[in-house]
Amino acid sequence: MTPSPLSAPSPRIAPGLWAALATIALMAIAGPLAVIATTPRVVVSKPILAEIARPKRVVPKAELPPVEPVVLADLSLLEAREFNAAVPFSTAPNPAARAFVLTGTPEDQGRAVDCLAAATWYEAGDDPVGQRAVAQVVLNRMRHPAFPKSVCGVVFQGQERRTGCQFTFTCDGAMRRTPSPAAWARAQALARQALSGAVYAKVGHSTHYHTDWVVPYWSASLDKVAEVNTHLFFRWTGWWGTPPAFRRSYAGAEPVIAKMARLSPFHAGAGEPVETVTGATLDPAAIPESALPQPVAVGGDSFYVALDPSLGADGFAALAIRTCGERPYCKFLGWTDRSKVPPAGATLTPAQLESMSFSYLRDNAQGYGKALWNCGEFKRPSPIQCMRRVVVDPTERLPLVPRVAPTAVPGRAAPEVLSGVRRKSEIMVPPSVVISPVPTPRPK
Repeated sequence: MTPSPLSAPSPRIAPGLWAALATIALMAIAGPLAVIATTPRVVVSKPILAEIARPKRVVPKAELPPVEPVVLADLSLLEAREFNAAVPFSTAPNPAARAFVLTGTPEDQGRAVDCLAAATWYEAGDDPVGQRAVAQVVLNRMRHPAFPKSVCGVVFQGQERRTGCQFTFTCDGAMRRTPSPAAWARAQALARQALSGAVYAKVGHSTHYHTDWVVPYWSASLDKVAEVNTHLFFRWTGWWGTPPAFRRSYAGAEPVIAKMARLSPFHAGAGEPVETVTGATLDPAAIPESALPQPVAVGGDSFYVALDPSLGADGFAALAIRTCGERPYCKFLGWTDRSKVPPAGATLTPAQLESMSFSYLRDNAQGYGKALWNCGEFKRPSPIQCMRRVVVDPTERLPLVPRVAPTAVPGRAAPEVLSGVRRKSEIMVPPSVVISPVPTPRPK
């Protein structure tokens, strides 16, 4: 039987297992499921407990609540349970979330079902109650403006970064383990129910959860509303935890997720995720702050970078991830030929586009993050990691305005990138990347 993160732990745990248990606990933290676990686990000492226990500021309606990092108090299992038991349940109403009925093409629906099934199985094992609770949190987040607007976007948000994933299973290697055919069929059936209007009312509008044997520092700043087996569920305090805050519409389309290709035919053909192409060469965390480039656009989310060839092709992706940090949107364009790097604010010429060595785009609003290489310069294991070739007039300069609609879905044929430009010679252009130092408008 597959161990379930939502099943009760043994009451006797050997001292040598404390560290392992704490790590396993992170796999189920949905915080913030405003991170379902993931930024590196930071253990704080007991004196910080007073700060953890102090309620934080209630975010006003005019300000979007932040997604905070996972920080755990350095407590034993019994101490953590005592602390969590002392946090009272909210006495405010806990209304059930509205039913959600999935729309879109059969392909989009298939992707959504399989992404939700993966979240429920990897987070809750074969426990149907825990799976329903996880599914409801995913749908709650999808309707909340602090998170992506698609099912796959929510589940795989941040999965392109080792320390930025929202659900730990999407970036810690857990997906190398696959469910049995029977378990997967059950998870899919439950996901279809949740996407066809079934509501798990007990967790209400929860967007966060954690196990009762750990204490995240954010727990006292949220309203504790429910307990499901060994997990505690929370919603934001104030207006952001009330039903009117969960009114954002569904995107209507689902991104193709490379990591789902082994489980889902609807995700087959997706590009290699950044994690699998960076690994051994360079860890993003090993890159010092002093080595990071400066942004070239207002807003600080676009970078033109002279790349050091000694990093190696995979090292470029690591540098991009480290440079982008926690930015929800980031565009990183790099050249190994330093003379081709345009100055800040300059329009990219066809020659500069043709000589571009590497690009990286992250857009958390779309649940998207992808690295691409100039395969004429670097040999890659798969052609889907290569920049797309587009024909343009070499005498014309590309405009600064975006030519790809913000709603373009990664993995699908994008709208014409260079419409209106006469075509004569080939240049390398990253698909779905708007070549402009001006930040792309974000979906609201």
